[in-house]
Amino acid sequence: MYAFAPDLASRLDVLRRVDYADLTTARQSLRALVAHHEPYRPDATVAVTQHAVPGPPGAPDVPVRVYHPAAPRPLPALIYLHWGGFAVGDLDTVHQTCLRLADRTGSVLVNVDYRLAPEHPYPAALDDCWAVLEWLAKEGADLGVDTGRIGVAGESAGGGLAAALALAVRDRSGPALHLQCLLFPALDDRLTTVSARAFTDTPMWDRANAQITWRYYLGGTAGVVDAYAAPARADRLSGLPPAFVVACEYDPLRDEALTYAHRLVQAGVRTDIGYYPGTFHASIALGDAESSRRILADQERWLRDRLHAEEQTS
Repeated sequence: MYAFAPDLASRLDVLRRVDYADLTTARQSLRALVAHHEPYRPDATVAVTQHAVPGPPGAPDVPVRVYHPAAPRPLPALIYLHWGGFAVGDLDTVHQTCLRLADRTGSVLVNVDYRLAPEHPYPAALDDCWAVLEWLAKEGADLGVDTGRIGVAGESAGGGLAAALALAVRDRSGPALHLQCLLFPALDDRLTTVSARAFTDTPMWDRANAQITWRYYLGGTAGVVDAYAAPARADRLSGLPPAFVVACEYDPLRDEALTYAHRLVQAGVRTDIGYYPGTFHASIALGDAESSRRILADQERWLRDRLHAEEQTS
C-alpha cells in the first residue's frame, strides 16, 4: 500500500506503534526511544546550560536548556519546541537535535520544556512558549544572543506550537520573530484532509493518535477552538515571518502542512516547502537513512542561511 523509500522500508521493524490512549505507557516508551538515539558529537564545543524561565502569571517556571556554540557573539537564536502530540516529551526529547543545530548553524538553541496535556491543556503550552520568547528577548544579550534574530522551530506538535507562536506574536505585538521552521507540523484539529482520513496505519503517527492527542490538548476549550490552538483555523496569514515547512508523503498531517505552506505563499510570506516522497511522519527518527539525512541537511541549510541573514524579509 505504501511505497516507502527503500532506506526507510528496510528499517520499519525497529519502530513500534505507541498508543497515546495509554498515556503512562506512551510516555515511558518514548523516553526509552529517545534514550537509545545515537549521541550527536559536535565538531566544535557547544556549552549547555539549564535555566528556569519565569512562567506565565500563576504558573510555574518553564525549564529551558540553552546550547551555546563556540563562535563569536552575538549569535542568532532559535527556540526549539519538541514533538510528542502535546502530551509527551521533555528537554531530552530534542536534546541531540539542539546540539546538532547549535553546532551546524552557529546559533544559540533554546530547548523548551513546556507543560503537557491533558494535565495542562491549551493554552498552557503556548503560554509557556510565549514566556520563553519574552525572556529571551529581554535577557538574550547576557546569553550572547542577537535579540533581533530570534526564530522558532518545532517538530509535529512542536511545529504547531511554533506556528501558533508566530501568529500570537503578530497579533499581540510580541518580540519579533525572524523565522518559523515547521517540520511535519500539527496544525488542524479537524482532521478532515485526504491524508488525515487515509493514513490510519502509518508508522510513527496515525489518525487514531492524532484524534486522541487533539482531545488531550483541547480539553479545556469547550469546543471553541481558535487559531492559536490550531493555526490552520487562522483567517489571515499575512505579516508572518519567513517559513520553512516540511511535509512527509505518508503522514496524516501531510495535507494540512502543505495547505498551510501554500496559504503562507498566497499571503505574501516568504516560504520554502520541503516535500519528501517515500517518507512518513517523523521518519527522521531513523537518522542514518539517506532520506532522513536529506531532510535534516535541508533544515540545517535553511536555518543557517536565514538565521544569519542581516534583515528579515517577508
